[in-house]
Amino acid sequence: MKNDVVLSIEDLTFAYKKDRLIFKDFNLELKKGELVCIVGESGKGKSTLFELICKNLKPQRGTIKNEAISCIYQDPYSSFHPSFTIINQIDDVINDRKFYNDNLDKFINELSLDKSILLKKPHELSGGQLQRCSILRSLLMNPKLLLVDEATSALDNVIALEVMQLLIKNLNRCAILLITHDMSLAKWCADKIIDLNRLYNEK
Repeated sequence: MKNDVVLSIEDLTFAYKKDRLIFKDFNLELKKGELVCIVGESGKGKSTLFELICKNLKPQRGTIKNEAISCIYQDPYSSFHPSFTIINQIDDVINDRKFYNDNLDKFINELSLDKSILLKKPHELSGGQLQRCSILRSLLMNPKLLLVDEATSALDNVIALEVMQLLIKNLNRCAILLITHDMSLAKWCADKIIDLNRLYNEK
């Protein structure tokens, strides 16, 4: 891949059924420092695109190349194992221990978390607390590409703004691909907006 390119999608075609294409000859290039928003109504392919990038689905045609990924999903309960503490589930995915040690306390403070929360299990936390733990884990993985699926929807407006500001601050190290239904949020933060509703209308 070219320097600073963390995601390259070329001529992507995908369909769950032959007569209903989700993507046809779709192209996207994302470089470090860029934030691209994917918007569109339910069923237009937003989450499907993430599944394709994560290699959980296989395209009918085209290529997807990407650097190291971490993901933040809308439902944090589905991304944590119920039987283990938060800190254990963070430690399990950390590759860069120096980055982890240098940034753990800083990210905890910026996410308005109490460090004691990390010793608890997922069911002991509120949805908002658990979502911020999910964001913490993803940031501490030090990814080149951060996939964010409606990550602020479970947070109140003040915390949501703080989280988005934190994610944007990390663009010096990565690129962000953000799914959102909130067009005003997309216009506020994005370098580029891809409206899947328009893609469908063009077919």
